Amino acid sequence: MNFQISPLSPALGAQISGIDLSQELNHEQRDAIEQALLEHQVLFFRNQPLTPRQQARFAAGFGDLHIHPIYPSVPEQPEVLILDTAVTDVRDNAIWHTDVTFLPTPALGAVLSAKHLPEYGGDTLWASGIAAYEALSLPLKTLLEGLTATHDFTRSFPLARFGTTPEDIARWEQTRRQYPPISHPVIRTHPVSGRKSLFVNDGFTSRINELSETESAAILSFLFSHVTRPEFTIRWRWQADDVAFWDNRVTQHYAVDDYRPQRRVMHRATILGDMPV
Repeated sequence: MNFQISPLSPALGAQISGIDLSQELNHEQRDAIEQALLEHQVLFFRNQPLTPRQQARFAAGFGDLHIHPIYPSVPEQPEVLILDTAVTDVRDNAIWHTDVTFLPTPALGAVLSAKHLPEYGGDTLWASGIAAYEALSLPLKTLLEGLTATHDFTRSFPLARFGTTPEDIARWEQTRRQYPPISHPVIRTHPVSGRKSLFVNDGFTSRINELSETESAAILSFLFSHVTRPEFTIRWRWQADDVAFWDNRVTQHYAVDDYRPQRRVMHRATILGDMPV
């Protein structure tokens, strides 16, 4: 291939250079990026000034795109949602989370493009569920194998913050009816690589179903803390027109909310995945 892959940490992360994402990828380029994603879990591309149409086209090369039920989107490209701190309450991103795990088939991945950045601050961190799982002791892996956990849309999107107008309340109620709490395995097997990963996140996971409420709270508290240990994470300092592409099946991320009253605008295209097993 005519582009370069530079790993950024042992757990996850690589920077890709020598490719223009605004151009349509050929099969070889697309397959090489997918292979890099499987290996490194989150990929970063500098200096990629994408239009919403170009961003959606790149993301759609890896699967069907999701239209978010709550966040606003680009009018002419509804598959590209807008995370604009001047318009929308995005505090739910300032928590370790895996995107839309309240869906029956959570996202395969997402493509995030930096449109307007604060002068400083506003970094994003990613954590590897694979590295976190592999670091667990065998007895704890055995305990977690076969357990399921509930993922709840309202945990990150409470009505108190996303129901400020009658239209917002109607949209929130419709989303809650459409996506009631759903169960996914605590340990997920990647459908392509076959590697196992922790698949619980503080953003949407409310309890482990097979345990008592007290046991569930204790185990989830440990797992939420464990997966975000520094050795399992990477921190990206954004530059204008950066693009990140991550494997949502085996990672979590955290958008640091440390830049206000400065403004931050990001565009995200989310790729639908399959049912976790």
